[in-house]
Amino acid sequence: MFAMAAAPVIEVFKSESCGCCAAWVDHLKANGFAPKVSNVANPSDYRERGGIPNELGSCHTAMVQGYAIEGHVPASDIKRLLAEKPKAKGLAVPAMPLGSPGMEGPRKDPFDVLLVQANGKTKVFKHYN
Repeated sequence: MFAMAAAPVIEVFKSESCGCCAAWVDHLKANGFAPKVSNVANPSDYRERGGIPNELGSCHTAMVQGYAIEGHVPASDIKRLLAEKPKAKGLAVPAMPLGSPGMEGPRKDPFDVLLVQANGKTKVFKHYN
């Protein structure tokens, strides 16, 4: 499936008080990533730097191998992104859908992982029911 010599380092920018962000970081660790977490005053500044449109915003932004990862993106989709290396800004899961990694709860809502293309437009990278 997906083998790497070393765990990919993923930089996560989040607000200090966010518990769901910490749960997402645990999801990354459990799936072979090496998260480097920074608590920052305005995580949205990092979303902007990564080229992710504000309407796709969530509670944290991460950077891995030149890609921006916005919100509760499953580790499997990040691995696929790194394997396929599309010309894109990154991936986003807008808002904070229940049932996404780090947002486990009483129900699982359907959600889309969006590929944010180089021109800023999006397309569905993966749909979850």
